[in-house]
Amino acid sequence: MKKFIHTLVQNNAGYAPLLLRVPVGLILMAHGSQKLFGLFGGYGLAATGQWMESIGITPGELMAFLAGSGEFFGGLFLVLGLLIRPAALVVAFTMLVALFTVHINNGLFMANNGYEYALSLAVIAGSLIISGAGKVSLDNWLAGKF
Repeated sequence: MKKFIHTLVQNNAGYAPLLLRVPVGLILMAHGSQKLFGLFGGYGLAATGQWMESIGITPGELMAFLAGSGEFFGGLFLVLGLLIRPAALVVAFTMLVALFTVHINNGLFMANNGYEYALSLAVIAGSLIISGAGKVSLDNWLAGKF
């Protein structure tokens, strides 16, 4: 088990992942808070679920919960630099689902509710899957313990 944990959290990345993890994690947490808790002008779980149902994503409330949780908890783990690879995988998957179910038919640009934002976050998450959390992270601290 120790070897598995060490493999999961080890990385040779420097400080650059910190510049990606923290702002993107905070942004994701805010978006997840909109869906889950109705914060920051969001509609909360029930209303987000109804909207998801209206565009054919069912069951709506469950999908809203999964999307909001992926954003909020994935973002939290990015900020902390904890289990970064699994967290980034969840974020990338969540963003790709959003890209292909909600934004793809609107073109690239956000002004038209396009996919540029979801694509950017998915690519950042992919980069973190490859690099790991970096020197300033709980993963780096854990790697030294195992």
